[in-house]
Amino acid sequence: MSNLEILMAIAVMSLANFATRLFPFLFFVHREPPALIIFVEKAFPPIIMTILIFYSLKNIDLNTTPYGFSELSAVLVTILMHLLLRNYLVSIITGTLFYMLMVQYVF
Repeated sequence: MSNLEILMAIAVMSLANFATRLFPFLFFVHREPPALIIFVEKAFPPIIMTILIFYSLKNIDLNTTPYGFSELSAVLVTILMHLLLRNYLVSIITGTLFYMLMVQYVF
C-alpha cells in the first residue's frame, strides 16, 4: 500500500468512527431515547465487567504454582475498588494494573 492509500484508509475509518459516535446525539436531540437504549446504557457496564472477569479466569491452571493467585487477587481488588468507588473504569484499570504488577514483579 502506498502512503496515500494508508492516509485514505485512516480518513475513512476516522469518519466512520466519528459518525457512529455523533449519530445518537443527532437522532435523539428532540426526544427521549427508547426504553431499550436506556436499559442498554445502564446494563452494559456490569455486563462488560462480567465478561472481562470470565475471560481473565478461563485459563487459570490450578495445578501449578501460584495456583491462580494473581488472577483471583486481581478480581478481588477490582471488586473492592468498585464497591468503594462505584466507578467501572477506575475499577477495571486498577484491577488490570494490580494484575500486571503481580505477574511482572511477584510471580
